[in-house]
Amino acid sequence: MRQRLAWTAAESLPGRLEVLRLQGVPAEADLPPRIGALLEAALAAYLETAEPRAVIGGISREEFRGIYHGEGRNAPETPLETVLAGAERLALFVATVGNAVTTRIRDLFGRNEPALGAMLDSVASAAADRLAVLLSARFLGTEGGAGANGTRVLAYSPGYCGWHVSGQLALFAALDPGEIGVTLNSSCLMEPLKSVSGVLVAGPAGIHRFAPAYPFCPECRDQSCRARNAALTTS
Repeated sequence: MRQRLAWTAAESLPGRLEVLRLQGVPAEADLPPRIGALLEAALAAYLETAEPRAVIGGISREEFRGIYHGEGRNAPETPLETVLAGAERLALFVATVGNAVTTRIRDLFGRNEPALGAMLDSVASAAADRLAVLLSARFLGTEGGAGANGTRVLAYSPGYCGWHVSGQLALFAALDPGEIGVTLNSSCLMEPLKSVSGVLVAGPAGIHRFAPAYPFCPECRDQSCRARNAALTTS
């Protein structure tokens, strides 16, 4: 069943450490007062402008395989192909923090306030990722995205882990997220920029574990799968 969801800006507000990580600040670092003030100002700006919302719709494994094939430009081997074999439930999703945040970021750079603009950019990026976490928890029906029987829900997105970004075309055609104001540009990137899309996969924790040893892995900037794997092990 297809659903439209919405949250308050406060519900989607990311943690400070995650924002600082995107800024390249180690978790254990002493935070200079100026950086702390920029962070607080950026969080406040996000709360003033964000309009987080999403569209989500369940899909069968067979239907999703057709969407995943997309334009036929995926890597020859991808983690998601293996993950799908053990999946219990799937849902397509598109979520966004809204266009007003992007406009505020652009305005800050235009007013020669690049430091605050960059910090707000990190806040909005972390918030978009948080929406995927909130959707995962809702899809499973429990807080934290972990079920009593060990079922876990994780999000997988076009543009990552060998799923070519052109996969957005089939995903958007199937889910039609225009009602929440998200579209694709000619490069298959989403507008507003601070949006996230993909498939939620529910299944045993073990299906989500994989080593970043695929040919495309060296191109990944942060290899966030390592942190996801660690979270699966400790939760």
